[in-house]
Amino acid sequence: MKFLPTDEQQAFVRSLGAILSAADTPAAARAWAAGDPAPGRALWSRLAAAGVFALAVPEAYEGVGPLPVELALAFVELGRHAVPGPVVETAAAAVLVAELGDPVLAKRLLPAIAAGDLLVSLCLPAAGPYALDADAADCVLVADRHLRIAPGHGPVRASADPARRLAVPDDGGEVPATGPRVAAAAARAADWARLATAAQAVGVGLALLERTVAYAAQRAQFGAPIGSFQAVKHRLADTLIALEFARPLLHGAALSMAPADIAAAKAAAGEAAYTAARAALQLHGAVGYTEELDLALWLRKARPLRDAWGTPSQCRAAVLDTA
Repeated sequence: MKFLPTDEQQAFVRSLGAILSAADTPAAARAWAAGDPAPGRALWSRLAAAGVFALAVPEAYEGVGPLPVELALAFVELGRHAVPGPVVETAAAAVLVAELGDPVLAKRLLPAIAAGDLLVSLCLPAAGPYALDADAADCVLVADRHLRIAPGHGPVRASADPARRLAVPDDGGEVPATGPRVAAAAARAADWARLATAAQAVGVGLALLERTVAYAAQRAQFGAPIGSFQAVKHRLADTLIALEFARPLLHGAALSMAPADIAAAKAAAGEAAYTAARAALQLHGAVGYTEELDLALWLRKARPLRDAWGTPSQCRAAVLDTA
């Protein structure tokens, strides 16, 4: 079975890719990692204007969603261009608020998320104690037995990717919802976060593969481009196969939104991105380790994205639990 985007979806992806190509996302990612969120916030506004966050917001609250297929396609582009910030968490937070069914809270938060005026991080204790980029977010939603809007964050925890800062949300804050409905909404938000992270991972893997193929065609050894060597061809082919296997799983999961399908897509996408990172690092040689090379922006994302919102083993267990 083939999952082919419609003409409208393809036009949206091309438009988003053009916006990101013109935005110098590597510079924004480096500034974000250095603690300067201004370029990233400017990029965030461009993404919102393109309708990225509105995809997770219902039409009743100035969104166009929920549209998981379009969101997955968009997040592949965000991964391909190394967009910094809690983009996954903001989209998942929109789903959480919408699923709660509280019109007052929804009217307060969702239009601002769709417009790009509210940058939100999300912490679901069942998925781990940390919130991504809580120091740069306007607020942190913490959902367990109740929903809490946390005002800030605790000490930042080191990450393999400097542009992904993890922190434990501060105690206290407003509690606008409580009870079983919070747990149900949090579970649905976690599914969307897992789907969006899988899409980001596919995008990161594609970017790494594209850059490695280009480098292998330029770098010469023994009088020939290394890309002409059979072992290098096989390594790149294995990477491509992993990514091409993950992509239809991602599209299928976005169509069904079944938790098991999403888990399968996340496991495959995370492993494919990590495979692409290992191949890119080896084939770039010593230059691949340098901080000055933009390749590092994607290399450092592959492992954290593989484990975020469900490690491969957790995702495989989720698939087996429904078998």
